Amino acid sequence: MIYINFKSFSFVDNLIETAMTPQLFDFEIVLAKAQKYCAYQERCQWDVENKLTEWQVDDEIKDEIVSALISNNFINEERFALQFASGKFKIKNWGKHKIKSELSLKQISKFSINKALNSISDEEYQLTLHKLIEKKKKEISAISVFEKNQKIGQYLLAKGFESDLVWNAINETKD
Repeated sequence: MIYINFKSFSFVDNLIETAMTPQLFDFEIVLAKAQKYCAYQERCQWDVENKLTEWQVDDEIKDEIVSALISNNFINEERFALQFASGKFKIKNWGKHKIKSELSLKQISKFSINKALNSISDEEYQLTLHKLIEKKKKEISAISVFEKNQKIGQYLLAKGFESDLVWNAINETKD
């Protein structure tokens, strides 16, 4: 009986390495996977490019995939910015500064960012700001009014609200 040590063959080593770090090369398979990724939730080009890099897709195929996704309307920067801003404002109560910053990190154009921020109504924005102030007032046990207002202000600034709006709103809602 003859025993062959397959690990000594270089092609077996290459197969094992490839199996350990799978790379997707087939355009149709990657495109279908990317379409499913985009259909699940609204994505921007930056998100998709990062996911394709994570999947270890070649740069040539990556560019083709992104182009195909854009032309088939799976990726739409304005639509993404509008939904992102709406969701972060309504669900997480983020202010415009934080939304703008996050959209900039995702390399969204200034035009799309401004359009998304303008879609948030001023009345709803002020109402949310006042609701957050009232909620935070109940949670904070501070020694002085000044200290309490400072903590509320820092909380709202961290949420991304504009400093002039924050301090005006805090001054309007005195205890």
